[in-house]
Amino acid sequence: MFYRPEDGHGLPHNPFNAIVTPRPIGWISTRHSDGTENLAPYSFFNAVAYVPPQVMFSSTSGKPDRDKGKDSVANIIEMGVFCVNIVEYAARDAMNVTSGAYDKGTDEFELAGIERAECDTIACSRVAGAPANLECKVTQIIDLPGAANIAVFGEVTGIHLRDDCMKDGIFDVSTFQPLARLGYKDYTQVNTLFSLTRPGEE
Repeated sequence: MFYRPEDGHGLPHNPFNAIVTPRPIGWISTRHSDGTENLAPYSFFNAVAYVPPQVMFSSTSGKPDRDKGKDSVANIIEMGVFCVNIVEYAARDAMNVTSGAYDKGTDEFELAGIERAECDTIACSRVAGAPANLECKVTQIIDLPGAANIAVFGEVTGIHLRDDCMKDGIFDVSTFQPLARLGYKDYTQVNTLFSLTRPGEE
């Protein structure tokens, strides 16, 4: 099968999300200037640089009660910071609750019963029990082609690692099974690990 996206695919559901998989989930927490907290998952998310450490996520739809993007983007534009909370398999249901399109005044931490903690380097809450949290200050916000496609880039200014995820000096993902997004309504958990040595490395 071949199709040009501009012409449509003719399938019951768009296959694009199912092709680029698995995708890590950035559980993005932000705060409005009035103190309202927001927490939402984004599967267009990844790390993009080592030094300094940088991440990005993109929002691909808008909301009637926001001038631009979703609540996360609106808060980030205003405050200039955000936190990425890593999603483990055990938090899948709570994460899913926070994915709803709620009114901008909704606190998803409270809605999903998620314990919060204050970040150390930015004015924002983080998911207290997450395997890791990446505190970020915004470096770029880019409008992408399309009606409401916005990419947010941030430099990581603080990192929290849950103690039980550390083994022999390594952040061991096998201790919590990261959750990843597939296509359609599908997700997967990382539960099989193997190592490969690059050519020229020992």
